[in-house]
Amino acid sequence: MEVRLLDLRPQYAAIKDEIREAIDRVCESQYFILGPEVAKFEDEVAEYCGTRCAVGMSSGTDALLAALMAIGVGPGDEVITSTYSFFASAAVIVRLGARPVFVDIDPTTVNLDPEAAAAKITPRTKAIMPVHLYGRPADMAPINVAAEAHGLTVIEDAAQALSATDRVGRAAGALGHMGCFSFFPSKNLGGFGDGGMVTTDDEEMAELLRVLRMQGGKPKYEHRVVGGNFRLDALQAAVLRVKLRYLDEWSAGRRANAERYRALFEEMDLLDRVRLPDDVAGHVYNQFVIRVEKRDWLRDFLTERKIGTEVYYPIPLHLQESMSHLGYKEGDFPVAEEASRETLALPIYPELTEEQQRYVVATIQEFYS
Repeated sequence: MEVRLLDLRPQYAAIKDEIREAIDRVCESQYFILGPEVAKFEDEVAEYCGTRCAVGMSSGTDALLAALMAIGVGPGDEVITSTYSFFASAAVIVRLGARPVFVDIDPTTVNLDPEAAAAKITPRTKAIMPVHLYGRPADMAPINVAAEAHGLTVIEDAAQALSATDRVGRAAGALGHMGCFSFFPSKNLGGFGDGGMVTTDDEEMAELLRVLRMQGGKPKYEHRVVGGNFRLDALQAAVLRVKLRYLDEWSAGRRANAERYRALFEEMDLLDRVRLPDDVAGHVYNQFVIRVEKRDWLRDFLTERKIGTEVYYPIPLHLQESMSHLGYKEGDFPVAEEASRETLALPIYPELTEEQQRYVVATIQEFYS
């Protein structure tokens, strides 16, 4: 049996006619950049997240970059963020000449440790950027309290967390001042290429983001600020509008698969060998990440048996070569460094069958036996 880490073919087969109709609609209009499809998608995402505004961007990375640009982050500024995330979380800060100030993660949630973040605030701090890793929202309440006390902006890196909610049911993207999403094909809501979005309740901020994504020009050819080419394609918006209608169903499928994994790991007596992610409300499992010893050996074993896995993330950001100028060293953030040695993502996409999941867990049992 083969079990891919992610197989998007069943998803496409189920909605192929709707997708093709949406693409044909854009082709007939010949309106490919921004336009009515993007505007409608923005309204639908804002409604979905419970925010006043949503501004389409060319990628999740550009969403983060534009959000930082909108609050004026630049040389001499600091932005506090997790050291355990995708590289873009730190890269956008460095690109603006600012300094990413890394903090360690909570050992249970693998999200940014709020107390550690609060302890790193200085007069140079401009923003805090928590990451909702793997589809589980960070603990936002203490982060927001610390930010408000110091007049800081909170920018959610929610790239993996569209449709996730916090403990009281508020949506990711509505938990800080701005929320940044990615529509990379592997995300829970994935396009047919790159795409991103910034959500916010601040209408003035939303208008500034719209200007920034158009090279900073408003009106056309008048540039009071320097922006970038961060525009969302109409084709991506049209595809994503179709998929958004199914997102709750797909998220429920991911949660059901996570519950089945838990039952299977217990059935096969592996809970003393494998540490599973916590079962918490609001988690949408963009990844289902386990913690194991001898991770790399297990991964090789699964690969030999045609089971797809991935390591998110093998090198914490503070140990990346491109971040060496910041002066961090091994041992500075031990919880994140331990996670980088132990974490392994298993297949979790909604169309995964019970037979496939049973094969995955049985193969892990075989490895440890």
